[in-house]
Amino acid sequence: MFKYPKTKKVTVEENHFGRMIPDPYRWMEDENDPELMSWIEEQNKLTYSILDRIPERESIRKRLKELYNFPKYHFTLIVAGTKIIYGYNDGLQNQDVFYIQEGLNGKAEILLDPNTLSEDGTVAVTLNGHSKDNKYLAILQANSGSDWQTLRILDLDKREFLPDQLAWIKWTYAAWCGDGFFYSGYDKPEAGKELTAKNENMKVYYHKLGDDQRQDKLIYMDEAHPLRYHTVMTNEDRTWLILNTSEGTSGNQVMIRKTDAENEPFEILFKGFDNEYEYIGSEGDRLFFLTNEGASNKKIVVVNASTKTMEDLVTESEDALENAYKMGDDIMVHYLKDVVSKAFLYDTDGKMKTEVQLPGIGTIYMYDGDRDLEQIILSYGSFTEPIGLYSVDCKTGETSPFKTSTVSFDASQFITEQLFCESKDGTKVPVFITRKKDLRLDGSNPTLLYAYGGFNISLPPSFDPAIIYLLENGGIYAQANLRGGAEYGEQWHKGGMLLNKQNVFDDFIAVAEALIEKGYTSSKKLAIQGGSNGGLLMGAVTNQRPDLFSTVFAQVGVMDMLRYHKFTIGWGWAVEYGNPDEESHFKNIVKYSPLHNIAEKDYPAVMVMTADHDDRVVPAHSFKYIATLQEKNTGDKPVIIRVATKAGHGAGKPITKIIDEAADRYAFFFNNMPE
Repeated sequence: MFKYPKTKKVTVEENHFGRMIPDPYRWMEDENDPELMSWIEEQNKLTYSILDRIPERESIRKRLKELYNFPKYHFTLIVAGTKIIYGYNDGLQNQDVFYIQEGLNGKAEILLDPNTLSEDGTVAVTLNGHSKDNKYLAILQANSGSDWQTLRILDLDKREFLPDQLAWIKWTYAAWCGDGFFYSGYDKPEAGKELTAKNENMKVYYHKLGDDQRQDKLIYMDEAHPLRYHTVMTNEDRTWLILNTSEGTSGNQVMIRKTDAENEPFEILFKGFDNEYEYIGSEGDRLFFLTNEGASNKKIVVVNASTKTMEDLVTESEDALENAYKMGDDIMVHYLKDVVSKAFLYDTDGKMKTEVQLPGIGTIYMYDGDRDLEQIILSYGSFTEPIGLYSVDCKTGETSPFKTSTVSFDASQFITEQLFCESKDGTKVPVFITRKKDLRLDGSNPTLLYAYGGFNISLPPSFDPAIIYLLENGGIYAQANLRGGAEYGEQWHKGGMLLNKQNVFDDFIAVAEALIEKGYTSSKKLAIQGGSNGGLLMGAVTNQRPDLFSTVFAQVGVMDMLRYHKFTIGWGWAVEYGNPDEESHFKNIVKYSPLHNIAEKDYPAVMVMTADHDDRVVPAHSFKYIATLQEKNTGDKPVIIRVATKAGHGAGKPITKIIDEAADRYAFFFNNMPE
């Protein structure tokens, strides 16, 4: 048995619909508590004392560093007129560098190097909207992994920042119009509560270039509904303002008004919040939307903004419509066929022009185009093929390499196959399995099973150099596509949300059992991993079936399901999980909440992973969970927590931290796996 740091307990008990539930570690929710700082230090000391004793750890780190050290491209790209902007990393740079070039054959030049914005690579940048004249680009800058961002403006010709800096930004899009742009933001939070306070009263502003943020004009707010998101877009000729409002992570309302009608109210175009409506482009007053209203697999509709008349443009298919965007005179429509990408080009009258000839069986991540460029640019990859950028001929659908990577391993020795496993209720659940072609399936292979299962998010094939390390060492990587995601449309999503959440855990358990039954691995060689909603998944299935796994990696997980809605943007997840303050949802949630279902029994080896700047799923979830697990675990396997510093929920993490985390995971996994 391990000697864990002593953790203070307090007397806190609350009545939830007649059931008294203790919360002895609630004090850990105070991010400024000195005792918490000491506790974190002691927990990290224990964790690293365990990891430091694993002799293979440094050799793992060395090989991972070699695997990550290759020229690579980021999935994010923007086409502004004939300018193509993309991210590139020459090997081990902490942050990808953004390059810009004119057309397919222009000279690539550095537009912005985020590595110059901090000494340790913890400042991350994401690209945002560009002005109609293609002169300016908005970027969002985040420090240490926080969701809080600063909006800044780049001059694309001069390759330098304008003085404008807008603070306290989350979940915004710079919608350009006139001499500036519309955006969304929050009031400055209370000092000391920046990373935990509930985010309320999002507002829409207009910013004129050169003005101080305090001069920005308030465009829209909704005091009656403080827990709503508001984001805006402008149509292509900047005559219409499209206001999107949501109460959580699915379902929204759309309102519109003329951009120059400052004194007129917004008119409802699509009433919320039962369905989803995503603006994907325009042609004059014709506004195109992707929606699941009356179409579980989604369809595209066109609305006349002036008359409010609507008609179907691209009808529902048997395959899930992942996304679509209008670029120039074309609408590119991206489908998932058993979680593999397919794409087609349509004209603006809804006629299919051609299928896009993708490089292979893999995933489209992002695509963009412009009327001034004859091609569409897309990013694409698979489990064993890193992200590459490809150009698409808009007439023929043929793709050609634009920017591709060269890796140091032989991808031909690996194979990806897809199995369909039967869940508890008979549902067929797909899982991708990547391994060496000649690997013997005798149940002895170390296997890592990854999943997410929620928020209408698909989990298609994607490249991660850390996976290659596992495959090289006789391991198997399995990625399950559970209900709750978007892989098979809205019905698949609904099958794993709210009162159906247990289906997600049943799906995952069924996949794990199938991997064992078919000889891929055994319970002694099976590790599982998931982050955020996937971290919740890890906690739930570990409580329900601790015998099934050797090692568990629960990353930035939602562990306290009775209080998730009380911090930062957690309230927005109620549409997915249900509100624990409502009796029917409480009775469902309390049955699987990871924190509240830890029992005195033997648990597998568990490494909980969180970060000090995670202001999406606040670290208190992980703190309370591991404290309870250490208190009640009767087994002899370590249950520990790794708290990263100057890091957040995951986005924009420096490559050095990514490698260190992967090395620690593999060292912990292999050390807790019997021979």
